[in-house]
Amino acid sequence: MVYPTPSFDGNTPQADTAYLSPGDRRVLNENELAQRWGVSPKTLQRWRGEGTGPRYLKLSRRVSYPIETIVEFEQRVLHRSTSERG
Repeated sequence: MVYPTPSFDGNTPQADTAYLSPGDRRVLNENELAQRWGVSPKTLQRWRGEGTGPRYLKLSRRVSYPIETIVEFEQRVLHRSTSERG
């Protein structure tokens, strides 16, 4: 659930993603994404180093993957047949 917060001009309420409840999270951590895809966290770490995995956020030492970038990556690597080039 998104809770309304005042806008910068102080007049109109608007949604602020900083106040999302835990069920409405918009990011997954490394372990959650690894579990979703059935790969190890080390694989995600390697992909980050190679620049081949999904885009991610890094705040201090914490790595998070926005849901939008996960879905975008999944769509980009989705194939119809084994004859498609990857």
